[in-house]
Amino acid sequence: MTPQPLSEEQIVAHLAELPGWEREGQAIARTFKHAYHECVHLAMYVAAKAREVGHHPDIHITWQRIRFVITTHDAGNRLTAKDFELARHIDVIAAGHGAETV
Repeated sequence: MTPQPLSEEQIVAHLAELPGWEREGQAIARTFKHAYHECVHLAMYVAAKAREVGHHPDIHITWQRIRFVITTHDAGNRLTAKDFELARHIDVIAAGHGAETV
């Protein structure tokens, strides 16, 4: 079953519960700072969790930065509850790896 896109009010409410995440059109994004190899390690943990929950964020790794961008491709690249659920998982994983918020 395809997840249903959220209303504007729902998106605003979900974002208020996730400090550090920013809206970028029909996606949410957050950047963390960590040593390059730790960013790669963090990406692997997030990818494993994403597979477990059936979602797939865009992951961008640059020098001492890792950026996650999340939207629900199956819902026409719109924001759904799945996006915010994955964002919460990413926050927990990043904190466990000692990543800093940019």
